[in-house]
Parts: sequence; C-alpha cells; structure tokens
Amino acid sequence: MNILLVAATQAEIQPLLTHFEGEKPFEVLVTGVGMVTTAFALGQQFAQKKYDLAINLGIAGSFDHTIALGEVVEVTEDSLAEFGAEDNDQFLTIEDLGFGESVFFASHQLNPMLLLSAKKLRSITVNTVHGEEISIQKIAKRLKPQLESMEGAAFFYACKRSMVPALQIRSVSNYVEKRNRENWKIGLAVKHLNDFAIELLEKL
Repeated sequence: MNILLVAATQAEIQPLLTHFEGEKPFEVLVTGVGMVTTAFALGQQFAQKKYDLAINLGIAGSFDHTIALGEVVEVTEDSLAEFGAEDNDQFLTIEDLGFGESVFFASHQLNPMLLLSAKKLRSITVNTVHGEEISIQKIAKRLKPQLESMEGAAFFYACKRSMVPALQIRSVSNYVEKRNRENWKIGLAVKHLNDFAIELLEKL
C-alpha cells in the first residue's frame, strides 16, 4: 500500500519518523502551516504519484471541553470556516453565494478491524486561530465545531480533487479559549499523536 503521511510541521511527527528511521513503510510530506501551503504541496505531490491512502497528522484546538488535552481523535468532517462573505451581521457561505463548497468529509476512516478507535469529530479550518471570547462565541454559534486546525479542510479538498482516500487524525493540544499558552499541552499531544500513528501504521 502506498501511504502518504501529511503534516504541517516536522515537529508534529518527529517521534514517528525516529521510530521508523531507515524502514519507513510510507512517504512523508511536510507542507508548512496553513491552507495555502497545504493545498499547493499536495497538488504538487499528487501530480507526481498516485497513493492508496493519505493520512493527515497534526495537533488541534478543541472547542469541546469534554475532550481531554492530549486525546487523539479522528476528524471525519472539516470546513473552511471563513470562506464566504459578511452581510451585515450574517455570514454567507461560499455555497450560499453559489461559488463553490466549504465542507469536506473523510473518504477513509479507521477500520475497527485494526482494533484502533478514536472519537469521530467535526472540525473547522481557519487562517486565524481563535483566541478572543467574542469571535469564539460567534463561530461556536454559527458552525458548532468541536475542533479547529489550519490545514484539515485543505487536506480533504486536495485529496478529493485528486481522488486519494483521506484520513485525518489529530491530537488536542489546547482548548479554544482566550489565548493562554501556559494552558497548552503541545508535548503531550505530540506524544499521544505519534504513539497512535505508529500503532496505526504498523497495523496497515
């Protein structure tokens, strides 16, 4: 099986790369942070080679406080939260405007046969991560997201256009709240993400 691992930064998957050093049963694409870099890098990659599965690995912020920091989750729905237009106090999606789509879905999900499971969640992809109470309340009311990242929907979009099965796995590093890095658990999230991904790759 030709597998492509996709991450925004190498730091998010470094433990996995170290574990498989010298015998990687997959290829790796580090895209850089954000939607633009992710879509561009994947477009280039998919133009060169066909893959049986692409897996997006990364950390994320959670709107849902019932999800523990460091918990690994599976994103099955992701949307481009800012893709549209403001109309006074209303937001018009790109679908409302008739110019495209903003909601994307995983085309591959964790197989129960692998004896690996994670909560299936709905995420949004943003250019500006939320860290201010009013904007958090607005996006929570409008889209009711559980997670947010800066790449997920772009990953799903590129995979859909290139007809590559797509799976998104993330670990929660922080809650979406007034910005306070002291409350973040990035190290814990990276560890749990990589432990989960290593087990997944060894079973595929």
